[in-house]
Amino acid sequence: MQPRTRDTSSGKTKPRRSSRDGLRQLKWHLGLVAFILASLPVALLPIRVAVALGGATGRLAYLLLGGARRTAVENIRSSLPHLQALPGWVPGHGSPEEIARRSFANIGRTAVEVIKLFFGLGDGLIERVEWRGLEHYRQAKEQGKGVLFITGHFDNWELAALSFGLRHGGMAVVARRQKYDPLTAFLERLRNRFGNSLIYADGAARNIFFRLRKNETIGVLMDQAVQPQEGAVVEFSGRGAWTTTMPALIATKTGAALLPAFSHREGDRHVVEFHPAVTPAPDGDPIATTRLLNHCIEEQIARYPDQWLWVYRRWKRVKHPPSG
Repeated sequence: MQPRTRDTSSGKTKPRRSSRDGLRQLKWHLGLVAFILASLPVALLPIRVAVALGGATGRLAYLLLGGARRTAVENIRSSLPHLQALPGWVPGHGSPEEIARRSFANIGRTAVEVIKLFFGLGDGLIERVEWRGLEHYRQAKEQGKGVLFITGHFDNWELAALSFGLRHGGMAVVARRQKYDPLTAFLERLRNRFGNSLIYADGAARNIFFRLRKNETIGVLMDQAVQPQEGAVVEFSGRGAWTTTMPALIATKTGAALLPAFSHREGDRHVVEFHPAVTPAPDGDPIATTRLLNHCIEEQIARYPDQWLWVYRRWKRVKHPPSG
């Protein structure tokens, strides 16, 4: 049982913070300070040098971080049968190990780019973002019922959001609070720029409805494992995964457009491409609509498998039969 202490102002008892929690917070603070001190020299490097260094660091992390490497390789291997049947897949993508190695390199590049953006030194990155399929976005906005961007953890998703804010008038991004408050503050400072804003997932529905009524744009990262009360188990890359049904439910109620949009790297620049809006299931079934949205993400993974976040445990809390 957690020790309790008397609150003299109210006469009630409240949990006493354990020494273990205090030690954990101290480690987080020290880690944040170390990160800032180490990242500032990286931020001052020329963009191309910094990004190349990030890629090399990511490849080194692939060799050194055995647990993360095994998670990524196993995720890829389990998804391959499904991805290989999709139109965008080509044999040149390579083995699970090769894809994972390149994915780690992409994470390293993305981390360096985020550092530059955080310190306000990433203007060159934002300027090189190319936008394709804007006619799909314009058509969605013309409906006047708001737009729900359906996207995922591809390429540098933070850069894509900032570039959209600068070029196209801003959007609100649905996000989760971090367990460590200073990390939440770090991300807020990065994300609340160029007309963008945050909607935290806890209690987000009312805020989202309000913004859609004003024909605003909401960004939703669909490829996160949610809690059972937040969604349902829906097929993703051939296996069931806890997935938010919120976009499907809201689109059915409001008529907001469900617009897939994803970022990928092409050489030293980033490309964000809008796809045609997804029509919700005719009977309004949120599971069926969510399955359609997941399929859009799967097709993007098939096209650019090394630019998705394979180290994330997307299929956690769902029991699957043994592979092989």
